[in-house]
Amino acid sequence: MANNILKAPEGAPSDVEGIKERSDYLRGTLKESMLEPLSSGISDDDNRLMKHHGSYLQDDRDLRNERQKQKLEPAYQFMLRVRLPGGVATPNQWLVMDDLADKYGNGTLKLTTRMTFQMHGILKWNMKKTIQGIDAALLDTIAACGDVNRNVMCVANPYQSDVHQEVYEWSKKLSDDLLPRTRAYHEIWLDEEKVAGTPDTEELEPMYGPLYLPRKFKIGIAVPPSNDVDIFSQDLGFIAIVENDKLVGFNVAIGGGMGMSHGDKETYPQLAKVIGFIKPEQAYDVAEKIITIQRDYGNRSVRKNARFKYTVDRLGLENVVEELEKRLGWSLEEAKEFQFDHNGDRYGWVKGTKGKWNFTLFVEGGRITDYDDYKLMTGIREIAKIHTGDFRLTANQNLIIGNVSSQKKKKINEIIEKYGLTDGKHYSALRRSALACVALPTCGLAMAEAERYLPQLIDKIDEIVDQNGLSDKEITIRMTGCPNGCARHALGEIGFIGKAPGKYNMYLGAAHDGSRLSKMYRENIGEDEILKELNVLIPRYAKERNDNEHFGDFVVRAGVIEATTDGTNFHN
Repeated sequence: MANNILKAPEGAPSDVEGIKERSDYLRGTLKESMLEPLSSGISDDDNRLMKHHGSYLQDDRDLRNERQKQKLEPAYQFMLRVRLPGGVATPNQWLVMDDLADKYGNGTLKLTTRMTFQMHGILKWNMKKTIQGIDAALLDTIAACGDVNRNVMCVANPYQSDVHQEVYEWSKKLSDDLLPRTRAYHEIWLDEEKVAGTPDTEELEPMYGPLYLPRKFKIGIAVPPSNDVDIFSQDLGFIAIVENDKLVGFNVAIGGGMGMSHGDKETYPQLAKVIGFIKPEQAYDVAEKIITIQRDYGNRSVRKNARFKYTVDRLGLENVVEELEKRLGWSLEEAKEFQFDHNGDRYGWVKGTKGKWNFTLFVEGGRITDYDDYKLMTGIREIAKIHTGDFRLTANQNLIIGNVSSQKKKKINEIIEKYGLTDGKHYSALRRSALACVALPTCGLAMAEAERYLPQLIDKIDEIVDQNGLSDKEITIRMTGCPNGCARHALGEIGFIGKAPGKYNMYLGAAHDGSRLSKMYRENIGEDEILKELNVLIPRYAKERNDNEHFGDFVVRAGVIEATTDGTNFHN
C-alpha cells in the first residue's frame, strides 16, 4: 500500500500542544515560578513543561483532606527522576543519590520499572539544589519525563557480561543522541547564561521540532533469552542477536505501550511488532527516523490516543515500515530468530566474565529505605563506600551490585551478611516476580494503592500458593494504581489496575515471556473477591497444568480467559 496516504489525525491541537508552542523550547515561566515565594506549587502550564526536565509536581494525598479542612494549600512536593541509560550507576553516584534523598527528599529512593532512580518529597525551594547535586555526580534529569524519548532501558543480566557491556553502550549512545537540544534545563537549573538571538527551528531542535512529540516515547534493548525489559511494551524495541558470543545486530520491534484509560475502548495496551533486522551501527538512524514519523503523524489533538502504538495501528504497520525505509534510504533485513524464556532477575551471586562477580539484591517494590528490622539503605550505602564496580538498577525494581572483583567479593559479602541484605531466595517466587508502581500517596493519578498494598496482598496469596505446593513457581503479578501502566500491568500473568480505593480490575492470561497481553477477568473487585477467585484458579493450576506450563498459558489453554495477542482485541 502506498504511503502517500499517511497523515496526522484532524482536530484542534490539545492544550498541551499550545503550552509547548508558547514555551520557548521548554522554558515557559519555570524560572520565575520556582522563585515565587507565596506557594510551594507551580502553575499547571509550568508543571506540564516540568516533565521535560524530569519532574512532576505532586502532593501528599494522605494529608490532602486535613489540609483542605485547615484551608491550607495541598502539601506540594516534587518527584524527580534521573536519566540513567541502561540503569547503570557508579558507587559514587549511588552515594550522591542516597545523600540527596536524605537532605532534600523523603529519605528514600525508588528504583523504577524503567531502571532509574526516582526521588519523592522534594520541596520547591530545594529543587535547584537537588538537580545541581545530581549534575555534580555527572547525572541529569533531562527528558526523564515529558513528550520526548525517555530513559533507554537495556538488559541487566549479570551472566553475559561482555554482551551486556556492549548493549549498555548502545543504550547510552541512544539516550544521549536523542536528547532535546534546547538549553532550557541548563539555564533554569544550572545557571547557564542564555545566548542572545534565537536560531531557527531546524537548528535548535532538528529532530523534535518546537512542539516535541505528541506524547512520551520509550526505547528498550533486550538480550535473549532474557526479556527483563519487557521489550514488547516499548514504543521501539531492539532485540539483540548474538552469534558466537558476539553482537551481530538487532531485530527491531515497534508500536508497544501499556497505558490505557478506564472505560475508553479507543485506548488499550499494545505489543510491539518485529519489523526486521539491522546492524548495531544502524540503531541510531532507525531510532531517529521512527521518532520523526511519530513527530509528523502522531495524534496532537487527543492525548489519550497520542502514543506511537496508536499511530502504528491507525496508519498500518506496513505503511509505517515503508515510510521508515523511505526516510532511511535503505531497507531493513529479514528478522532473525530469537527466543525469550524468562523476564525475571537471577538472584544472588552470579559469576560473569573476566573473573568478576555480580550480586542481585531483591528489593520489594523497588523502595530503598531503612526499615525497623531491615537496614537496607544503610547496607547498600556501606557497600557503595568500598565498591569499585557498578550498580545496575533492573527493570524488575531490583539492584545488581555488579563487576565485583574476587578480592572485593569477600568484603561485600560480609556487609551483605551484617545487614541481612537479601537475594530474596527465602521468599516465594510469587513475591520475587511482583511489580508495583508508586501509586498513593504521591502519584496524582492513582485511584488505589499499589506499592504499599501489594506486599500485604501477596502475604495472603502466598498462603494459597503454599497450600498447593507452588511456592517455587514463578507467577508474574503486576499492580498499578491507575491504568497508565507504569508497572506494565498488561504483561502480568495476574494483573491488577486500581479502579477506586480498595478496588481493582483483575486481569489474567499474559505470557510469562512478555509476548501476550492479559485480558480483564473481573471488574472492580476488592481483596475478598480477589482471594476467592485465586482460591479457585490456583488449585486448578496446581492439579491440571502441563509440565513446565506457566500460569498465564494455563488459564488460556483451560479456557478461563481468551488469549490477547494484539491490543486491538484487549477489550473484546
